[in-house]
Amino acid sequence: MKPIKIGTRGSKLALYQAYYVANLLAKHDLDTEIVIIDTKGDQILDVAISKIGSKGVFTEELEVQLEKGLIDIAVHSAKDMQSTLPAGFELIAFTEREQTNDVIISHKPEIAINDPEIQTLLGTSSTRRVATLKHFYPHIRTTEIRGNLQTRIAKMESGACDALLLAYAGVHRMGYNHLIKHVLRLDEFTPAVGQGTIAVEAFEGLDAKRRAKITQAVHDPTTGYCLEAERSYLKELDGGCSIPIFALGTYSAEQVTLTGGIVSLDGKERIERQVTGPSQQAETLGKRLAESVLTAGGKEILSKIRQQLAK
Repeated sequence: MKPIKIGTRGSKLALYQAYYVANLLAKHDLDTEIVIIDTKGDQILDVAISKIGSKGVFTEELEVQLEKGLIDIAVHSAKDMQSTLPAGFELIAFTEREQTNDVIISHKPEIAINDPEIQTLLGTSSTRRVATLKHFYPHIRTTEIRGNLQTRIAKMESGACDALLLAYAGVHRMGYNHLIKHVLRLDEFTPAVGQGTIAVEAFEGLDAKRRAKITQAVHDPTTGYCLEAERSYLKELDGGCSIPIFALGTYSAEQVTLTGGIVSLDGKERIERQVTGPSQQAETLGKRLAESVLTAGGKEILSKIRQQLAK
């Protein structure tokens, strides 16, 4: 069998993820080749993601290569995946999930987010994190910091901000645990859909046997059920990277509990609901959660957010 060509972005974290998948494939005696591809999200670093288009900003160029057959699979952070994939594309595997919390990292000895008397400037490029901060910690100021993890840390150390608000998974994978000052509570900072897991994307032209071997080697079924529920919720709300939607599925005894909601851009309104059901009905669970959130006032919040982002 020819080596499986793995398409990836070129950042250290993206390459870590690509080699992580390559190692899982190697355990099943499958050879691989890493192919680095630049994306729009990597090229444009001086503009907020919400301003350059939230759908496919980190995935579009990889999907072009998939469709042309120049790569067999593309490896992404699952949280970067748009709610609806283009026709012919499918996520065929999710890796075992890392810890899902958001964390605050800093080069400074102490960062006290609970103390309104202490001025703290947090760097983040996430509307979900900014809106959540405004809701729970309104005294915290934020600034837009984009780029790969190493670039963001360099900006922080040069004085652009006091600390960074990031996903634990990326911080841990890049060996920056020593910079973690706070691990944020999941009941406050419920993560973005897919946070903490790696997604493998394929195009319909991929050979069926090749596809089946990749899924067998990489896919974690427990994570898969949770992601199916989360992504179903995201799809119902049609939320992209610029919409502050959150959801987290947990698996236990063949049941998935899905917690999720939405927060207004100013942080004043936050709706959260929870549903539980059989893991085999994960997609239905996502739809149930979406209906619950929308009828509880989420529809109005979502409409207002879209109007604000369109300005």
